[in-house]
Amino acid sequence: MMRYEVYVTGKPGIFDPAGKTTAGALSNLGYAGVAQVRIGKFIQLSCDDSVSLEQLTEMCEKLLANPIIEDYRIEEVLEGAEG
Repeated sequence: MMRYEVYVTGKPGIFDPAGKTTAGALSNLGYAGVAQVRIGKFIQLSCDDSVSLEQLTEMCEKLLANPIIEDYRIEEVLEGAEG
């Protein structure tokens, strides 16, 4: 069994309403030093050994991310690594 982590983030220049709202809330709470917040997604996948990196990329392109407005990064989690 293999484990992968997929990080999905908005592309530069794409408006992030959740990030903007969070930045405003942090400011209202007194954290004035936070200039910008970007909100993304973190996805963990456990797959059998038959799933290839090409298939994972396809999953991201078709469902897990919106490649028009989002970037993604796939990382393989080493056996026994906690995270």
